[in-house]
Amino acid sequence: MAPAARLLVLGTVAVLVLATARGADALRSLGVGDGVSASIAQADAAVELNATTFDAFLGAAREPFAVVEFFAHWCPACRNYKHHYEKVAKLFNGPDAAHPGRVLMARVDCALKANVDLCSRFSVDHYPFLLWGPPTKFVNIKWDRKQEKSEIKLIDDGRTAERLLKWINKQIESSFTLDDKKYENESMLPKNASDPEQIVRAIYDVEEATAHALQIILEHKMIKPETRDSLVRFLQILVAHHPSKRCRRGSAELLINFDDRWPSNISLSSQDSSRMLESVETDDHKICGKEVPHGYWMFCRGSKSETRGFSCGLWVLLHSLTVQIGDGESQSTFTSICDFIHNFFICEECRKHFYEMCSSVSVPFKSARDLSLWLWSTHNKVNERLMKDEKDLGTGDPSFPKVVWPPKALCPSCYRSSSKTGDEAVQVDWNEDEVFSFLVNYYGKTLVSSYKETYMESQEKKLVGHVGPLSDDASSSAARVPIGAALGVAIASCTFGALACFWRAQQKNRKQRKNWN
Repeated sequence: MAPAARLLVLGTVAVLVLATARGADALRSLGVGDGVSASIAQADAAVELNATTFDAFLGAAREPFAVVEFFAHWCPACRNYKHHYEKVAKLFNGPDAAHPGRVLMARVDCALKANVDLCSRFSVDHYPFLLWGPPTKFVNIKWDRKQEKSEIKLIDDGRTAERLLKWINKQIESSFTLDDKKYENESMLPKNASDPEQIVRAIYDVEEATAHALQIILEHKMIKPETRDSLVRFLQILVAHHPSKRCRRGSAELLINFDDRWPSNISLSSQDSSRMLESVETDDHKICGKEVPHGYWMFCRGSKSETRGFSCGLWVLLHSLTVQIGDGESQSTFTSICDFIHNFFICEECRKHFYEMCSSVSVPFKSARDLSLWLWSTHNKVNERLMKDEKDLGTGDPSFPKVVWPPKALCPSCYRSSSKTGDEAVQVDWNEDEVFSFLVNYYGKTLVSSYKETYMESQEKKLVGHVGPLSDDASSSAARVPIGAALGVAIASCTFGALACFWRAQQKNRKQRKNWN
C-alpha cells in the first residue's frame, strides 16, 4: 500500500472511531506466566532499551540520574561484565531495590542492527561503554566525549561492581554499599497500594501486555471463523481507547489489513490457510510497534519471575478501557471484553471463572460508570478467590499479596466502613461514587496523561484540508477493513453516516471487481 494511501485509510478509520469516542463522555490475577524467556528477563534488574524505546523510556523516567551501558552480546568482556553491572542495578532498579528512585540503570545492545544509529549517536567506540547523566539529557541528542558543558559523562572507572558503585557514590555524594538491603518502612503505603503517580509507569506494561496477548493469539493459531469477529470488535476498542498512542496506531493498521491476513472463510484444516497463518507469523507484526520493553514490567513487576507481569498488565488495560469509553459504548465494550477473554485467554480455569461472571450479568449496561464498577468488583472477586488458593498452596507473591482494591490507605473516601469476618476476609461498605472517581483518575487521567495528544487527534489534524473524492488506491485500501469492523464503528454515530455509506459502497465495488475477475 502506498504511504499516502495508508495515511488516508488510517485517517478514515480514525475519523470513524472518533465518532464513537466523541459521541459520549477515558487482569492483575488471571494467572498466565510468561514462560522461560520472561523468567530470564525478570532476573535482570537493568532495563534493556533499543532504538525504538530509548528516548521515550528515558524521557519519562523519574530518577534524577541514569547509567546507560552500551555493549555487544557477542563480546566476551561484556558477558563477564554483566554480573558486575547487575549487582549495582539491583540496588536501584526493581521492587526489592535498596535505593529505588535514585539511579536508573539501563543497557543497549549495539550488536543489534536496529541499534547501530543509536550507538553512533553516543560515539560508542568500545565495549562495555558506560555513560552517566540525567535521563532526559539522553533524549534526542548526539554526544561525544569532546563536548564541553555536557551533563552526560563517560564513566571511566566502572570495571567492577565495586568501582562502578564508588563512582556513582562520588557523583551523588552517597555512601551506598553492595550489601545494602531494602528498608521496609511500616508507615508507608503497602506495595499493592502504589503511589498514584506510579501508575503512569504502567503504560509500558500495558503496551507489553497488549503485544504479548497478540503473540499468544498468533502462536496458538487462535483466529478461527468463530473467533474472528470477537477479535475485530476488541481491536476497535483498542483503536479508540488504548492508553498508548502507538498501540492505537498498531491496532488500526492491524484492522485495515485484517481481511487480507485472516479471510472470513478461513479454515484451519486447509493447507492454504496453514501457509497463510505461517506467513502472518513471519511478518512479525507488533501491535504496539516493532519493539516494546520486554520482560521488565515496571508497575507490574513481581518479586518472583512467575508472578504478576502479563496478567497485571492485562488487568490495567481492561480497567483503562472501561473508564475511557462513553456511556453508549458500555454494553458493546462489556461484550467485547468478555468475548476476548473467552476466546483468547489461554489459562483455562481463569477463562472459565471470568466468563461465568460475565454470564451472570442479566441487565445490559447503560453507562461507563456501571461497567467500570462491574470490572472493579469482578477484579476484587478474582483476588478474593486467589487469595485463598495462594494462602493454601503457598503460590502467592510475598511482596504483592492479593488485597481488596483499592486499599484504604490509597482511597480512604472509598470506604464507608470495613470489618473482618471470621475467616479473616475483609467486609467493606463501599462508597461507589468515590470508587468510580478513583478508578477514573487512577486508570484514566493519570495513566493516559503520559500521552498528551491521542492518535485520533493527530490523524484528524492531518485530514484537515483534504478535499475531493478518495483515489482509487485509497478507496480500494479502505475496503480492506472488515465490513463488520467498518459497520461497527460507523453505526455508532449518525454524524459520519455518509462516510460509512461511501465505505460500504467501496466494499461492494471491490467484491464485484473480484467476481468479474
